[in-house]
Amino acid sequence: MASRIGAIALALLLALLVLGSAGVVAAQADRWTLGPAEWAAVRFTVWQAALSAGLSALLAVPVARALVRRRFAGRGAVILLMGAPFLLPVVVAVLGLLAVFGRNGAVNQALGLLDLAPFSPYGLLGVVLAHVFLNLPLVVRMLLAGWQAIPAERFRLAQSLGLGPRAIARHLERPMLRGVLTGAALVVFVLCLSSFAVALTLGGSPRATTVELAIYQALVFEFDLGRAAGLATVQFALCAVAVAVAGRFSMPLAFGAGLDRGGVIPGPAGARRWLDGLWITLTALFLLGPVGAVVLRGAPGLADLPASVWAAAGRSLAVAVVAAGLAVAGALVLAGSRARLIELAAMLPMAASGLVLGTGIFLVVHPLIRPEALALPVTIVVNAALALPFVYRLILPEMRSLQADYGRLQAALGMTGWAAFRLVTLPRLRRVLGFGAGVAAALSMGDLGVNALFAGENGATLPLMVQRLMGSYRTDLAAAAALLLVGLSFALFALCDRWGRHAAA
Repeated sequence: MASRIGAIALALLLALLVLGSAGVVAAQADRWTLGPAEWAAVRFTVWQAALSAGLSALLAVPVARALVRRRFAGRGAVILLMGAPFLLPVVVAVLGLLAVFGRNGAVNQALGLLDLAPFSPYGLLGVVLAHVFLNLPLVVRMLLAGWQAIPAERFRLAQSLGLGPRAIARHLERPMLRGVLTGAALVVFVLCLSSFAVALTLGGSPRATTVELAIYQALVFEFDLGRAAGLATVQFALCAVAVAVAGRFSMPLAFGAGLDRGGVIPGPAGARRWLDGLWITLTALFLLGPVGAVVLRGAPGLADLPASVWAAAGRSLAVAVVAAGLAVAGALVLAGSRARLIELAAMLPMAASGLVLGTGIFLVVHPLIRPEALALPVTIVVNAALALPFVYRLILPEMRSLQADYGRLQAALGMTGWAAFRLVTLPRLRRVLGFGAGVAAALSMGDLGVNALFAGENGATLPLMVQRLMGSYRTDLAAAAALLLVGLSFALFALCDRWGRHAAA
């Protein structure tokens, strides 16, 4: 009963934060009509999000399967490093992509040597490329968690029955993919619907403007609250539909209880072995090439970073740790409830953006208190709310499987509260909890929008400091600060992920 009350209370707080912020912004509107340019932005947003989610899901399946069924030296490091793009602040990731795929990048230089037409990383192609780069690692890790959730006993039974790779895929892998892949693709779709920095950098033309970018232009450059409110309403509707569809594909994996040991898929030999190696190699090059470019560009200036940058790094670390803790705790509370409205509330923050939430809170507190005084608390709350759906999506399938496998046994033993959490829930969810906490911490480290609305001269986090250095044309220091941001984000993720994987080993 206490857990249900806690879930209801948290769901109400999330609804108040998201819908209340949107309502405050909408209350400033004086018109709701959308013109041809706005509808063009809506069409482009849906199309690029669908392409990005589809390609990310399509490419993630063979990559994750190859990583699951192959064992090689450095495999753990490859899995950890392949998650780096999702941990990069979006602006830093785009800079890395431009270093590789830009007009003077390595790809176009190679095409020039072959007398081929240059590759343009702008417009629809560039936006989709950046979104796949950022989100492919997330889908791969979600699929890895799904494969590892299949008990080893199921694979041993399949081998004892003489089942081949196709039969194993049919009876074990495809049911898992139906429960995980569709939800993961819809998470990426919703994430791409709220794209801002990617569209600002690689799109921006009338044919390549997202709804999020149009909202920003209406608020900042035109101060047209009516246009911004209408676009925000459309964005909420699009995301709400995607979240509702995602909820229909949230189902237990239904493999039954095992001995808490992950399954190992038998790796076929011959051409399939080489094909697995090719998938891993090409994906690693695609994901790690831009990351390497960021490292090479920023490393020379690390020793010259001023004290203000290090202070901003400390504030970012504090924001990330607290926001990640709140996101994980909130996701656990909400995932324990089977109510459909609770699930909708958990995914509701995905229908908003940091810009919309921050603007609504700013309009509320501005007449009462100086926004600078609330810069860090508001940044923590908004980042925790925005990260919660990702952690919730990771936890939900395994939480439901846990309830199906052990719920009756817990009830028979009268095991509730802290004892049930410590002895049953935590050991079996620690792997996904560690990964989810790492993702939440990294996302919070890289947030720019909310802090930019509230922070003064002395309250900036590291992403805002990078933006200020770039705005003052101190490009060398900006690159070094960006590398510091990447290093801290990746270190937080690695620590949390190692905690989770160590328990599951």
